[in-house]
Amino acid sequence: KFTVVPSCLFPTKNGRVDSEDRRSRHCPYLDTINRSVLDFDFEKLCSISLSHINAYACLVCGKYFQGRGLKSHAYIHSVQFSHHVFLNLHTLKFYCLPDNYEIIDSSLEDITYVLKPTFTKQQIANLDKQAKLSRAYDGTTYLPGIVGLNNIKANDYANAVLQALSNVPPLRNYFLEEDNYKNIKRPPGDIMFLLVQRFGELMRKLWNPRNFKAHVSPHEMLQAVVLCSKKTFQITKQGDGVDFLSWFLNALHSALGGTKKKKKTIVTDVFQGSMRIFTKKLPHPDLPAEEKEQLLHNDEYQETMVESTFMYLTLDLPTAPLYKDEKEQLIIPQVPLFNILAKFNGITEKEYKTYKENFLKRFQLTKLPPYLIFCIKRFTKNNFFVEKNPTIVNFPITNVDLREYLSEEVQAVHKNTTYDLIANIVHDGKPSEGSYRIHVLHHGTGKWYELQDLQVTDILPQMITLSEAYIQIWKRRDNDETNQQGA
Repeated sequence: KFTVVPSCLFPTKNGRVDSEDRRSRHCPYLDTINRSVLDFDFEKLCSISLSHINAYACLVCGKYFQGRGLKSHAYIHSVQFSHHVFLNLHTLKFYCLPDNYEIIDSSLEDITYVLKPTFTKQQIANLDKQAKLSRAYDGTTYLPGIVGLNNIKANDYANAVLQALSNVPPLRNYFLEEDNYKNIKRPPGDIMFLLVQRFGELMRKLWNPRNFKAHVSPHEMLQAVVLCSKKTFQITKQGDGVDFLSWFLNALHSALGGTKKKKKTIVTDVFQGSMRIFTKKLPHPDLPAEEKEQLLHNDEYQETMVESTFMYLTLDLPTAPLYKDEKEQLIIPQVPLFNILAKFNGITEKEYKTYKENFLKRFQLTKLPPYLIFCIKRFTKNNFFVEKNPTIVNFPITNVDLREYLSEEVQAVHKNTTYDLIANIVHDGKPSEGSYRIHVLHHGTGKWYELQDLQVTDILPQMITLSEAYIQIWKRRDNDETNQQGA
């Protein structure tokens, strides 16, 4: 038997294969590359050995294989199926196998850009100014940033939150540029930084104007979520959007080196506000009136005040009616947004019960963040099951002024207190089985879009207010801004 050794691998006079001989600017197999099967959204591991080390993508069939040495999986695949062009998923270099030479060709740059999109400062600055549609390789058109996310099994709750955060410009801009966070020092063995890396990769894919397809799979991002949350949040089991948002923002903040009080990060710069919480202990309701009166004079029952920060505000809905109307249908109640915001006016008192004590609390805002998140409390848990409150919240899409919820001395300092809606996450259906969708404002066009997993449709602003809103993100208007929305 004779073994055919490619000519480019003959040793030179000094007995080594010259690196220049391994390179070729002209590869006869470039026309075999099939861009329609290339998908770099999945975990970069060999489809045979399941190893992350030295993984290559076959550009003819799209599968991942390990190594390129004589007995490696990629080498065997190239001989067995005559697939010759491979891309190293880590170094972004192209190789021809089994000849084993590097291919240098500018026509392959679109493939490396899909694998690792990069953005210049100028491109980032123009993202919210352009309304240009991009055309994917398969011919479909899409707006960068308004891109469907694949629902792998039951991860639509996470998809909706990730879509919402990807449309918050300062957060998005920070993660589009890897240099902003790649040098952050983390303790050895810390896995939480994986969240930061994967979130950055997802942002760059969602906003990539040169994608091969008009949707993105959040596979690697969600695997990082499952790992870092110690399986609290799963891909295969429906989770709660508010729980996920709260965990994710706090995890991002700490992974970026932030602390509870002193050290700030992009997360706290964008979303963190502050409030005063006034707390008053109540005597036990079963006590005689005279005893209650006496107890109220004790120090223990006097009102105390603490300053606290928040990432989002929880808005409580009035209890839904229990009885049906004469047509045997439940009346779905409606409530204006300003009614449920009254919780934060510094006057409205709310009773909180623990297993042995009762408290009255009232809240007053002292600092409004650039982007304000509302979480509308739709679910209540009791010992047996979770109930959902279907109350519709009536809210304007623009021009919500929150000045009256600030304490008087802060009102003078806070120039801008007007907010416009930029994202609205909706929960449809039953508490445990329901589905999530999201409405987002595209800043470049001023139009609203509805995204539900892979489906992207444009929507009239008037339709947004009819939904069972669950999480909302509002953007503070700055001095030089006027209302750009089509509402």
